[in-house]
Amino acid sequence: MIEDELALFDKSINELWNKLKSVVSDTSCQMVGLRDTYKDSIKAFAEKLSMKLKEEDQMVEMFLEYQNQICQQNQRIQEKKDNLLKLIAEVKCKKQEMEVLTANIQDLKEEYAKKETISTANKANEERLKRLQKSADLHKDRLGLEIRKIYGDKLQFIFTNIDLKHPENPYMFSLRLNEARDYQVSDSAPYLEHLAEFQENVRKTNNFSAFLANVRKTFTSMVCN
Repeated sequence: MIEDELALFDKSINELWNKLKSVVSDTSCQMVGLRDTYKDSIKAFAEKLSMKLKEEDQMVEMFLEYQNQICQQNQRIQEKKDNLLKLIAEVKCKKQEMEVLTANIQDLKEEYAKKETISTANKANEERLKRLQKSADLHKDRLGLEIRKIYGDKLQFIFTNIDLKHPENPYMFSLRLNEARDYQVSDSAPYLEHLAEFQENVRKTNNFSAFLANVRKTFTSMVCN
């Protein structure tokens, strides 16, 4: 019986050992499978992480390149803006110079026009004074008339032979041509009451001989009275 029990125990021990080996073998296979699966997962994750890092590096490079392009573009824009402001300033300066030049030209034109007007007036005055002198020469012997050029571009008309008792006594008045080229009479000696009226008549008629005759007649009337 003891032998039978020992044989039975030995059988039980063997069965238990076989079961233990089977369990250990299955566990070992599972561990190996898990290890391989873990290694594969780690490898795949490492590859994905590496690709992700490369993509991020590329994105950083692209961002830096884009930022550099923006800086260069801003620099070119600023240069163009500075050149435009400089050009605008030059145009304004040229415009001001042109305005000054135009104003100077206009001033010169006005000054030249004034000189031309004055020159024309002076020529006309000279012609009229020549005619007056010629008329005076014609009347000098007949009327005892002498004409003198005095200060202020005036002509002084001096009559003699008015007073028969004192023929050398002078009777005079002054005359000039004003800016409107009209006769302007002044400074009569002795004073002539109707001198302004005579002046207006000669301006209207331009008959200077009649004017001189009227003045002489008035002087003569003063002596007779």
